[in-house]
Amino acid sequence: MSWLGWIVFGLIAGAIAKMLRPGNDPAGWLITIIIGILGSMLGGFIAGVIGFAKPDSFWSFSNWVFSIAGAVLLLFIYSKLTTKR
Repeated sequence: MSWLGWIVFGLIAGAIAKMLRPGNDPAGWLITIIIGILGSMLGGFIAGVIGFAKPDSFWSFSNWVFSIAGAVLLLFIYSKLTTKR
């Protein structure tokens, strides 16, 4: 799957990650989408490195899992870095 596919994954994964991690988010919807795209690309890269990515399939379960996990991870890191104590 190309980078464009991971970007589309990121749009969807960002929305799913936001639903999985509700609460007060320091970012607006645009930042959440960008973080979702970056997280999806990170998840896709990690999946490819460890051999779980299925490059030909948009509907592969492992691609979705890694994409959503990457988006959740980056949203978590972003919220921890930007929240005031």
